[in-house]
Amino acid sequence: MTNPSLCLVMLFLCFSLCRSQLPIPAKIDGFVYKKPTVWGESVVVEAFLDPVCPDSRDSWLPLKQALDYYSGRLSLVVHPFPLPYHSNSFTACRSLHIANKLNSSSVYPLLELFFKTQEKYYNAPTYGMPRASIVADMTKLALTAVGESFSTAFYSGFNDSSTDQAARISFKYGCSRGVAGTPSFFVNGMPLSNSTLDYNKWRSIVDPLLSKNKN
Repeated sequence: MTNPSLCLVMLFLCFSLCRSQLPIPAKIDGFVYKKPTVWGESVVVEAFLDPVCPDSRDSWLPLKQALDYYSGRLSLVVHPFPLPYHSNSFTACRSLHIANKLNSSSVYPLLELFFKTQEKYYNAPTYGMPRASIVADMTKLALTAVGESFSTAFYSGFNDSSTDQAARISFKYGCSRGVAGTPSFFVNGMPLSNSTLDYNKWRSIVDPLLSKNKN
């Protein structure tokens, strides 16, 4: 038997969601990887990655190999997507936004540092750690990519509401695209059903598209 009160609540939520507008950022979300000179003409990959997700880490190397092979013919935008069951992921994603604000060229080196050291930020090793200690440790890691001269500014970034908002928008943007896990990939705007992609699989996807573009 249907509960009338529950139905009313569900109708109210649906009405609220339909009326509410997701925040629209001044610039498109994401970090462009080595923006190519043919931006707008190349095949564009959008990757939704969690810095503390082992599957995101494992997907990065073959994707990077494909980017190196295709050079400017393949473009990449990474959208940080903090999975809620990775307790420290939002802080890591916020670190990427702080790095982007202070020194945009440090974003991808920092992402790779998170991939290399992510096990120390898993739930179990940090269970008893206060958030301040985790922020301090991530800041220390980030400064090796951003630069020690940004030490004070990076710490201050965690008290800057704009970096908090940027990290939230990244998550909401992924949700608006139907992303539910990481890694998730879109090629020229279309979602890929398979997120386990080695270098050869990337080649099999991109080669035909570039051939069509050339024709």
